[in-house]
Amino acid sequence: MIIGILALQGGFELHEHKLSELRVESRRIIYPKDLNNVQGLIIPGGESSTMLKICNELFFDDLKNFAKLHTVWGICAGAILIAGKVENPNQKSLELIDFSIQRNAYGNQNDSFIAEIKFGFLNDSLRECIFIRAPKIASIGPSVQSLATHNEEIVMIEQTRHLASTFHPELSDNLDFHEYFLKKVKNAV
Repeated sequence: MIIGILALQGGFELHEHKLSELRVESRRIIYPKDLNNVQGLIIPGGESSTMLKICNELFFDDLKNFAKLHTVWGICAGAILIAGKVENPNQKSLELIDFSIQRNAYGNQNDSFIAEIKFGFLNDSLRECIFIRAPKIASIGPSVQSLATHNEEIVMIEQTRHLASTFHPELSDNLDFHEYFLKKVKNAV
């Protein structure tokens, strides 16, 4: 299995380390051809408007086509890129999951925080979650499942094979989130 990590901008290197710990090969996705023979894709945190600008210039449609058959996980800025609707301000997205998201909804860099959150797919275990200039999931469609909340705000969702999270699992000490993503990739293949 090879997992692609969108490496146009943002925190892609820590995802490479997580996948390496799980003995899974990863590939940096910079050009459309890099998607060949990749079974899943992580779109990491970073600056969503910058990533969108680069994607528009390089391979926006290639990413949409890839997502029709493969699992994609959007994290923080990546969640913004895969949302059905982006607010604050409005911007184009890949529209992979039926949800709306508000950019920088928790505030600026100084408002970043760490929280212990319970995850049902981890047998209701608590996990440390790190939010950095995080977006908020404003609403979800009827076929979208909430996987976790913090202070009544949804922080992780899934719809069919795709995932989105507003926190940064690559910054935590555990591998649970990456393992869950890999299970979804295997089920979709």
